[in-house]
Amino acid sequence: MTSTAADYVWFEERFPDLAEAYCFTLVHGLPPSEVLRRLHGSVESARTGAKQITEAAFDLLDSDNTRQLIAMTSVGDWTLLIEPNGYLGVTEETALPASAGTTWVSHFVNINGVDSFLWAEDGTNRLTFEPGFPDSRWGTTPNELLKTMHDIGFQFWEETSDSAEDHSAPAAFALAEHLTGVRITPELLQETTFTCGSAKIR
Repeated sequence: MTSTAADYVWFEERFPDLAEAYCFTLVHGLPPSEVLRRLHGSVESARTGAKQITEAAFDLLDSDNTRQLIAMTSVGDWTLLIEPNGYLGVTEETALPASAGTTWVSHFVNINGVDSFLWAEDGTNRLTFEPGFPDSRWGTTPNELLKTMHDIGFQFWEETSDSAEDHSAPAAFALAEHLTGVRITPELLQETTFTCGSAKIR
């Protein structure tokens, strides 16, 4: 059964610092070292848990505002990348070449409420949209996941009321799970020791 937005409301409640601005990316069949190589990145010290990677990301930006921290771990056949206050995963100029021969699923939110979701396969953009405005979609298969998006809880124009609570970010997590089979959990974010790297911000 497909997860819904309700299954991820814990993220903003449990990890408010990370939830303010982040990019989560899942890449199939490649180890963290290969993903970092494709992003032309360099190795940084490992960090444990969301608090440490968030602090390390801001420390790096303070010392070198041209580089973005990337925290990585393997989850089954997928590599999870977390960029606190980052956006490389949804930047097509970076993500599409890096997705060669694999599947790349990424979603992003920044502190100003700007958001994006990207599903790419083998260098091709299958679907891109803003989770807060899912009526507008582009890519080679923009409508393939439309029913799933409705079921997950994305708020389409005709379904939105003035009193509706914004669950676009949790819905993006649920859609990423639908595409990858990877469920992000509080324990994963809290207890994992992440391999870290950094890459140039485009």
